[in-house]
Amino acid sequence: MKFSINQTELQNALGTVLKGTSSKSTLPILSGIFIEAKEDSLIFQATNLDLSIQYQAKALVEEPGKTVLPGKLFFDIVKSMNDAAVHITTNDEGAAIICDSSSFMIRTLDPNDFPSFPKVEILQKISVPFETFTSMIKKVSKAASRDESKPALTGINVTLEDGTLSMVTTDSYRLALASAAVKNDNAENFQAVISSVFMADIASLPKTADDLTLALTENQIVVTYQDTVFINRKIEGTYPAYKRIIPTSYVTRIRVSRQQLISAVRRASLLGNTGVSVKFEVDVPSHTLQLSSTQDNGSLKETLPFEGDGENIEIGFNCAYVTDGLSSADGDEIFLELTSSAKAGVFKTEGECSFLYLVMPMRI
Repeated sequence: MKFSINQTELQNALGTVLKGTSSKSTLPILSGIFIEAKEDSLIFQATNLDLSIQYQAKALVEEPGKTVLPGKLFFDIVKSMNDAAVHITTNDEGAAIICDSSSFMIRTLDPNDFPSFPKVEILQKISVPFETFTSMIKKVSKAASRDESKPALTGINVTLEDGTLSMVTTDSYRLALASAAVKNDNAENFQAVISSVFMADIASLPKTADDLTLALTENQIVVTYQDTVFINRKIEGTYPAYKRIIPTSYVTRIRVSRQQLISAVRRASLLGNTGVSVKFEVDVPSHTLQLSSTQDNGSLKETLPFEGDGENIEIGFNCAYVTDGLSSADGDEIFLELTSSAKAGVFKTEGECSFLYLVMPMRI
């Protein structure tokens, strides 16, 4: 096999498929990147048996063929090279990689040992603007659980219901919900729990104005974006009936500067480590929100103006949870809806992609 490709394009291809390799498997072939050269293009593939990625790129192919190169090493080599043409030639002994005055020779793996790319039967498919899809992921990803004993909570619950695409995460202490209308006239309603790590990888892809296609099979998720295809297993298990815990009413609703609020909460968090609480005191007659935190090493008080109405309420929140929610939201202002000091508070933003962030209270 013999081909040439621009260093930047090759680095992008390898950086994308490298996420699908496995460094912990007992099968060495799964740490490699499969490359097939044919006609005027290259097909890159990687898999860890749960996640499979395929990327296609244009190249000057002089001799077609197949090979498997050690993924991390190959990527590091290409990343270190100048932005110029990279020439790669393979034989039975290994692969020669040449760029400008740099030349490497690395051993290859047998392409016949590499698992075939999955062939799947699509049951449902929708198209979503890439920016909308990734914006939703970024809004909810921080609230996903890290507790592997509850697999469903480690994922993002994705649903399509009557033309509205929603993503939900929860770790039992907070809940994040992002929703957006999508134009898919023939799409049927669906629900799937998708790995939050996999979704974060999707969100990190280069942003364009193109659409992303999300397809479902019986037990897998297929994401297609430009020339890249990702296939990942759904997370098994039943997702909690989260709608039951979202309040349908409130007694107090205020609107406050998101940036001022997040800065004040971050200052409160300086007084301690993980688990620092901050007290919100809503004074409706004076339209002021006082934030306070008292720890063994000091205290903080800060007052912010707001617009809104309702009853005076005092409630405590975990600083880290509030910071995560506020930093995941967008826009200049954020709404806070409260029912009582003993019930969850709800932060909201409005727009084309709405965002709801529910936080359980702490004792104050």
